[in-house]
Amino acid sequence: MDRRKFLKFGAAGAAAATTGACADSSNADREAESAAESAPAPRRGAKELSMVTTWPKNFPGLGDMATRTADLIGRLTEGSVTVKVFAAGELVPPFESFDAVSTGAADMYHGAEYYWQGKAKGFPFFAAVPMGLTADEMLGWIKYGGGQELWDGLSAQFNIKPFPAGNTGQQMGGWFKREIKTLEDFRGLNMRIPGLGGDVLRRLGGAAVAIPGGEIFQSLQSGAIDATEWVGPWNDLAFGFYRVAPFYYGPGFHEPGPMLSCGMNLDVWNSLTAHEQLAVSTACDWATNQSIAEYQHQNALALNTLVNDHKVQLRSFSDDIWREIQRVSAEVISEIGQSDATTKAIYESYIAARGRAMRWSSVSDGPYLRARTLGTEYERKPAETPRQPASPAQNAPGNEPPADNEQ
Repeated sequence: MDRRKFLKFGAAGAAAATTGACADSSNADREAESAAESAPAPRRGAKELSMVTTWPKNFPGLGDMATRTADLIGRLTEGSVTVKVFAAGELVPPFESFDAVSTGAADMYHGAEYYWQGKAKGFPFFAAVPMGLTADEMLGWIKYGGGQELWDGLSAQFNIKPFPAGNTGQQMGGWFKREIKTLEDFRGLNMRIPGLGGDVLRRLGGAAVAIPGGEIFQSLQSGAIDATEWVGPWNDLAFGFYRVAPFYYGPGFHEPGPMLSCGMNLDVWNSLTAHEQLAVSTACDWATNQSIAEYQHQNALALNTLVNDHKVQLRSFSDDIWREIQRVSAEVISEIGQSDATTKAIYESYIAARGRAMRWSSVSDGPYLRARTLGTEYERKPAETPRQPASPAQNAPGNEPPADNEQ
């Protein structure tokens, strides 16, 4: 990656990053221009809303979700509601987005709910917790398992209406300068890992370090940290971690399917018509679906590049390590789950959904994914890796947003 571009995005992302990535901004710039051109002109008397985000301007992947959501709201309402997106720091600092929307200083935010853990202990369950739900399991709980109702109740205490609005899918375990073969290898390990994942690492004997995204590479290079997690192959490749930490561990235990979210000021939400409310929820759902598809595609391409071109060494933790991670994670999550009555209700619903999902996956996805790897040496391999499409993923055939009459 071009060093100047790296430093440019690193500086922009320093205040905002606990998840995310950096990449060449040309595609994002073209996408933003295309979105601006396609957005309908505001109607006379239209509601003009502001969306603050925790992402730097044109941030690939994560930041794109906010832009796509805002653009589609305008298109679905045919201009009766327009949304202007403000990157991190443009209107308010990134981690003040929640308060801005709660108080009405801004109308909407786009971020990750574990950023608001200081407001209420229950919020991380609506983003990601260690050894928790995968992306599709999370959607199942939110949409059909009672998660949305619990989320609504929690957020309403802060005058906010929340929606799922993105997901990066399974994240990786991180980049390590040395192999992690036993539990003893965690002792004294300085690792950049935020949130509840950091709490788990501390109980394993390591030191969890909070470092903004723009400082991670330099910290690895200087020896200030021994390891780091970020997102997945697509975003990790752009940051160039492979240059200083050759061992790439996966999957990650800390964020198995982190959901991104959009929160709207509750008074603003109640002021919308039924059609406008449907447009907002539809746009958020569409952004979620698109982000899952995009990360699936981009991560697969990037992993090939990391392994084939940069000779990255893929690793996975041993079964003994996984068992201890599971035990410690259960302790951390249970303790948080007993914080107060609201958090306890969320915790109990989440754990019940996780139990159902684990039983189903034990006879569905798990065995199938294992079986699919058997005998693959006999398959014919494609001549070359598919090229990255020139146009944004959401504009590819079959990925068009729903028309107003298709809701």
